[in-house]
Amino acid sequence: MNQYAMLHIVDSSYCFPIGKNEITLRLRTAKDDMKEVWVVYESKYVIGTTQKKARLEKKFSGQLYDYYSVTLNLKDTRIGYVFYVYDGKDYMYFSEDGLTKEYDFTLGFYNFFQYPYINEADIMPKVNWTKNAVFYQIFVERFAVGDKNWDKSYVNMKWGDIPTPKSFAGGDIKGIINELDYIKGLGVNTIYLTPVFKSISNHKYDIIDYYEVDSQFGSNEDLKELVMRAHDKGIRIVLDAVFNHCSYECRQFQDVMEKGIESPYYDWFVIYGDKPDPKAGNYEMFASCDYMPKLNTSNKAVTEFLCDIGCHYVTNYNIDGWRLDVSDEVSHEFWREFRKRIKECNSECVIIGENWHDASNYLRGDQYDSIMNYSFTKLCLDYFAKDKMDAYQAAGKLNDILARNTDTVNTMMLNLLDSHDTFRFFTEVKCDEEKMKAALALLFMFPGMPCIYYGTELFMQGGYDPDCRRCMDWDGIRDNKYSEYISYIKKLAAIRNKDDLAGADAFITATDNVLIVKRTTDTKTYSLYINLTDNDECVENIHVNGHSHVLKEELL
Repeated sequence: MNQYAMLHIVDSSYCFPIGKNEITLRLRTAKDDMKEVWVVYESKYVIGTTQKKARLEKKFSGQLYDYYSVTLNLKDTRIGYVFYVYDGKDYMYFSEDGLTKEYDFTLGFYNFFQYPYINEADIMPKVNWTKNAVFYQIFVERFAVGDKNWDKSYVNMKWGDIPTPKSFAGGDIKGIINELDYIKGLGVNTIYLTPVFKSISNHKYDIIDYYEVDSQFGSNEDLKELVMRAHDKGIRIVLDAVFNHCSYECRQFQDVMEKGIESPYYDWFVIYGDKPDPKAGNYEMFASCDYMPKLNTSNKAVTEFLCDIGCHYVTNYNIDGWRLDVSDEVSHEFWREFRKRIKECNSECVIIGENWHDASNYLRGDQYDSIMNYSFTKLCLDYFAKDKMDAYQAAGKLNDILARNTDTVNTMMLNLLDSHDTFRFFTEVKCDEEKMKAALALLFMFPGMPCIYYGTELFMQGGYDPDCRRCMDWDGIRDNKYSEYISYIKKLAAIRNKDDLAGADAFITATDNVLIVKRTTDTKTYSLYINLTDNDECVENIHVNGHSHVLKEELL
């Protein structure tokens, strides 16, 4: 019995309430170490004299560890508990004292695990509409030109040319409005837009005025119309919140440039000296970009300013969520306040952080609802594109990713293959159509919300930024050049839209070089088999050719 691998942490992804009288417990053990795992529990006030016992199921099997799980329905939520484990040879107890052969429940108040009380405020709620959400990310400048009568004098590239960092193609909000039927036809029901506010760049991540839609994209009324028309078609809109930094040209920073330490906005930024000097770089900034000074979100005035912006678009524009740019460089305290303010405006407004790494400390119900799941992206790159993993390793890693967070969070994770910040996935797999389709099938079958980056449904190519931000090929779409790919996306989205996959158990494993993902609803089991090897395989009476995948639907 490997005691060094065993782990349980109270009030974490290993122990979390999911209802007023329900709590989920997890225990980590070494991979393939245990035969049986139970939890012995009761109200912490009576566990010394009476105990209940429940069996844990192996929910995830990662690369190094297994994760056992059980959900308990409680009459008294003030529980104490210990685990009871069997490895085929020995029965042992696992408590705060570690592994022991015996356990004295009469003295358990010293060393049992305990969840003192389920307070309703500590139960992380789900954003209900996310359970069947299919996202579509749009880089606004390159998606579609809608208002051809608008001033397009700034455009300096032909639509469809390979972009440079300074290219402007003329995409706008009306272009998105005009193509809402196309987007809905894909099976998409949520659009995530990169920033739309006043800025001098094509990407708009250097915002000058958060209250003004950039004139290149249209007007504030165009944004209102987009949200209204999208809602009429059953599509939600999520905007990009760039609150880590702003533009060098924003009013507040320009005031500091002029007045230095005498400016009322001096403490809105982090400046080393009496006055910011872009040449010296004596202030905090995004990356090494002196034109994007970092906002000091530890300043209460900045917190109020940014929270007001967040609430303004939820209340006055009826948007459905915020994606938080560079969110892991902003303080936890700020995001706690931001969440309170936004959820008071609309509890169903989703909050999604841009954290590329393990963000479990942001996902406890007090800050974000979820993150952009770049760990899933990396797994897909390693497995489908880089040949760094076999099926067993991929299955283990996918389970490890799920074990990071609570079940509630996993249902709301924004899973993606690519974005405006990465190479196009089709380019990464060297334009292998079968690998692309298999990766898309995994995207839609994995717990969470699938996100399609505009053009992915066309198997668009592209290298690193700005090449991943090419123009949408509308001529090709209307000539049915991409009909096979688009039909495949529609098929996958239809599964998400018609069945409650968000509430379905996920079982991920591998055998004979085949990655297997199963999702079971009340009425169906969906099974995905992916074989990236040269050999044909037969798994569970399913024939999976080499370099192919099979998605099977079975009625229960």
